[in-house]
Amino acid sequence: MGFFTDTSVCIGCKACEVACKEWNAVPEDGLELTGMSYDNTQGLGADTWRHVAFIEQRRPLGGGREPGADGAGFDAFEAARQLGSTPPTAPDPAPAGAPADVISPVSPDGRTELRWLMSSDVCKHCTHAACLDVCPTGALFRTEFGTVVVQQDVCNGCGYCVPACPYGVIDQRKEDGRVWKCTLCYDRLGVGMEPACAKSCPTDSIQFGPLDELRERAATRVAQLHASGVTDARLYGESPDDGVGGDGAFFLLLDEPEVYGLPPDPVVTTRDLPSMWKHAATAAVSLAALGVASFVRRPR
Repeated sequence: MGFFTDTSVCIGCKACEVACKEWNAVPEDGLELTGMSYDNTQGLGADTWRHVAFIEQRRPLGGGREPGADGAGFDAFEAARQLGSTPPTAPDPAPAGAPADVISPVSPDGRTELRWLMSSDVCKHCTHAACLDVCPTGALFRTEFGTVVVQQDVCNGCGYCVPACPYGVIDQRKEDGRVWKCTLCYDRLGVGMEPACAKSCPTDSIQFGPLDELRERAATRVAQLHASGVTDARLYGESPDDGVGGDGAFFLLLDEPEVYGLPPDPVVTTRDLPSMWKHAATAAVSLAALGVASFVRRPR
């Protein structure tokens, strides 16, 4: 089971953040404005298990088109005034020069307007989870739903899992040093309920279900967006062949992953541990053999 987050329909309402905090009793962590955006939580952490990013860009939605390229000669502000003065009976035909599905983001004086990219981020619940590999106490475990959960009563606060996460998701709480992250509402799943964030999402941007079904749904959605001219739409984290074996929470993005603060090619950080241990064992055996040989007398 997992999440498919369709960022193309996210409206940035942060209902998922609130629902997550309320259901899981996640402490309130105050407002942390970046000074660059309306985003007031900045990123995921021990006290923020869902984070809705607000990304501002000076370009319109889809295909890398320049602002106003599809609406040359069309005054969106004048069109809005005309529509606002028209009684709400039947919709008027689109003004001359207006594109069928795009309103020009250029103001009458030629200023380029912003577009917003909204994205609700969360723990990826990796198929190959490095946090599981490095946990010395078994506090992190794989559930019957395929998700990764922290048992707080077992966590000793060593923090090994924090740098092991390729996404920088898992975090320690300052008060006691234990680590916290999204559990994909493990308690709700156990009684047949969907996670609180997906339940609260008003646009179905966050979708919950079996991963195979979600991947099919996501591929269909990308095809729809491409057909409508949004050629920048792409999936992130859905492939079982990527560096973490596929994410249990994957995304439909409208730009490069780096724009959303996501690594472009995530790799499980413990990937090379087996070969490292093999080389270390070989070196240890070699040293031991040399040590024994140095004390063995040669025959006279």
